Amino acid sequence: MSLWWLSYPLLGVFAGFVAGLFGVGGGLTIVPLLFMIFTAQQFPVEHSMHLALGTSMTTIVFTSVSSMRAHHGHGAVRWDIVKSFAPGLVAGTLAGSFLAAWVPTRPLAIMFTAIVYYASLQIMLDFKPKAHRQLPGTPGMVGAGTLIGVFSSLVAAGGGFLSIPFMLFCNVSIRHAVGTSAALGFPIAVAGTVGYIGSGLKAAGLPEFSLGYVYLPALAGVVAISFLMAPVGAGLTHRLPVKQLKRAFGGFLALLATKMLHGLLTG
Repeated sequence: MSLWWLSYPLLGVFAGFVAGLFGVGGGLTIVPLLFMIFTAQQFPVEHSMHLALGTSMTTIVFTSVSSMRAHHGHGAVRWDIVKSFAPGLVAGTLAGSFLAAWVPTRPLAIMFTAIVYYASLQIMLDFKPKAHRQLPGTPGMVGAGTLIGVFSSLVAAGGGFLSIPFMLFCNVSIRHAVGTSAALGFPIAVAGTVGYIGSGLKAAGLPEFSLGYVYLPALAGVVAISFLMAPVGAGLTHRLPVKQLKRAFGGFLALLATKMLHGLLTG
């Protein structure tokens, strides 16, 4: 067993806590860290970013279930919104994951860092658009879900950095927006997992223990711990000074993105 495998449960502690506390997929934090670990392990350069995205997306299948159950227990999930969003989310995430497979590592990683910079700024500013309208009808929800799915697949995240502002704009309370975002992570993650596994099955030169673009040792290590930590984060949402924590978390995301971008441009 590689000593690198011991780093994956440590990622799981942080990823699960973040997923539960903020209602965002842990991919925003897991992807850059996995990318750095995979690079240090000298995985093939052309596959490192895709493996980080695919593995991260698959972890969200598990963390989203745990986080979703916790938020549902607090009565914070709007299942009517989940039902309306789901078709577009699945279609968009599938399309985005297959698209990502065709993009070389460096452009894909630069695209990822750009989206993470946006998400970190949004989190630090605690961006909450004022409600200007109600939720749109079925075509509007499917269209919004498709766009959220595409961007979520490119950063292997549960979509909270887009779905929460959208719901707030449409007059959904912040409590229900965070809880519903946690539930929306599940269809995004399932579709993204299918896409990254399917698009990577015929890729040549993948490391041992890979299933498409999912690296199974990393998946097992992260999920084993994050599944337990997500309910802890979700429970603390109602007791901790989340605004201050969000600013610190947003700054941490920006630092991670900067470190990753520096490695790409100087490597």
